[in-house]
Amino acid sequence: MAVTDSIKDAVGLGHGHPDPSGPATREEMSAARLPLAYRDSCAHLLIPLNQCRYREMYLPWKCENERHSYEKCQYEEFKKRVAKMDEIRAAKGGARSN
Repeated sequence: MAVTDSIKDAVGLGHGHPDPSGPATREEMSAARLPLAYRDSCAHLLIPLNQCRYREMYLPWKCENERHSYEKCQYEEFKKRVAKMDEIRAAKGGARSN
């Protein structure tokens, strides 16, 4: 385990989920040719979404379930980041870092 992985696990952003519906492995993301910017904890939903988009020729009314699942995952991750930042700000007494 790399140092960055242990830090991510410590702050609650790690990918240590044993279930198959959990985050995609680096090998899966690489095989799916995901750009580095999209290799996050929701990549396990983006891979089937991109496959569906390719199959359906990117028609906007297709793949709605996959897209909704991916966007919901992104929103939940955003809420976790905001909550974590609020915790950090509270620990600093409300001081901002910038």
